[in-house]
Amino acid sequence: MRLLIVGALEGQLTQATKLAMDGGAKVAHASSIEVALASLRAGRGADLLLVDVMVDIPDLIAALEAERFHIPVVACGTETNAAAAVNAIRAGAKEYIPLPPDAELIAAVIAAVARESSDFFYRDPIMARVVQLADQVAPSDASILITGESGTGKEVMAKYLHARSRRASRAFISINCAAIPEALLESELFGHEKGAFTGAVARRIGKFEEASGGTLLLDEISEMDFRLQAKLLRAIQERVIDRVGGTKPILVDIRIIATSNRNLGEAVRQGTFREDLLFRLNVVNLKLPPLRDRPGDIAVLSEYFVEKYAKANGLSRRVLSPEARSALLKAPWPGNVRELENTLHRAVLLSGGETIGPEAIAMPDGTGLSDVVKTASLATQAAQTAENLSRAMVGRTVAEVERELILDTLDHMLGNRTHAATILGISIRTLRNKLNQYADEGAFVPAPGDQRNSAA
Repeated sequence: MRLLIVGALEGQLTQATKLAMDGGAKVAHASSIEVALASLRAGRGADLLLVDVMVDIPDLIAALEAERFHIPVVACGTETNAAAAVNAIRAGAKEYIPLPPDAELIAAVIAAVARESSDFFYRDPIMARVVQLADQVAPSDASILITGESGTGKEVMAKYLHARSRRASRAFISINCAAIPEALLESELFGHEKGAFTGAVARRIGKFEEASGGTLLLDEISEMDFRLQAKLLRAIQERVIDRVGGTKPILVDIRIIATSNRNLGEAVRQGTFREDLLFRLNVVNLKLPPLRDRPGDIAVLSEYFVEKYAKANGLSRRVLSPEARSALLKAPWPGNVRELENTLHRAVLLSGGETIGPEAIAMPDGTGLSDVVKTASLATQAAQTAENLSRAMVGRTVAEVERELILDTLDHMLGNRTHAATILGISIRTLRNKLNQYADEGAFVPAPGDQRNSAA
């Protein structure tokens, strides 16, 4: 754990923090926001910022966001700084630690913040098989590609792998390739020298250098520009990078994990993703199943989220009713774990008592969970019907299927040739030629106004 103390707290926090982490924390100090940012640009990195409430925390968080540093902030101050503490939390600080510091409290807060984005719960056998494979490959330095729909927990799985690797005590650095503009992504990955381009006012260490010795997560790798993929391929193959505007190569020692919610094999066929890069990334593929395919996980995750958000909002204990549990298991969850979490956060806030019933579980647009389940059931039935029709066509010739479609459409239109041709998207002349052919073959062709089937 790398901690950066910001403000006039070094004397009060450094020893207590080291004691809280039992010597397992690397603690650095920055006297101001500018010094803290300079330290981060230099690649020294931090997993958590402990910040004096007398520092302008809103400005600090805005500066971190502007420079795309995604690091949780914990405010620290005396009990007399209550207003500053409230403002810090409102600005985005995760927690508040009162001073003078208590080692046990610091340890608990740091553990809670560190665990917040890496909690990993599963119970379903399908997911258990994925985790078993993850446990097997985690200790190696092999590149791993994690695939799955959005919201299935790909980043959480990446952190799980890092925590069980030989690099667990070193940095885990992630970068979202889809969230950063193409023009800036190269600099974010490989760093840049001062003056390398307009706005490069100082040298900045890229994610590859910052992650050296640890793990680098390339989130949503499928969104990376094709031209930049060539430079990434060289970095992965040779473990050597070049800063933008730099004059000499830099050696890096990293383990690569990548994620994608797209089919990269299909992207290769479409020419938007390099096949050689896919081979380098996909030494091991961990495919996370969608939540709808692992009902055992819906149950355990639901219980966890209800407990988590009841505590977070200062509410008494909340439990799901049997009816609510049943409805949750039947819902389709297209947004997967992320959607389930947000839905249950709302349910905790909307429930009127200790028991959360299905009526308290609603979608963002106000649609009740029971309505969603009904809609999903109808959609499933429609999909099954379509699949059955598709299977019924297998083994038949195109001509046979075409004849059945034309005659059924004509029958539905009570023999009206003009309407049938319009629906079929063919000319009236083509339709008449087809009907003459079918009549010669002995098929029944409905005459105009024929209501034989409807009367039957």
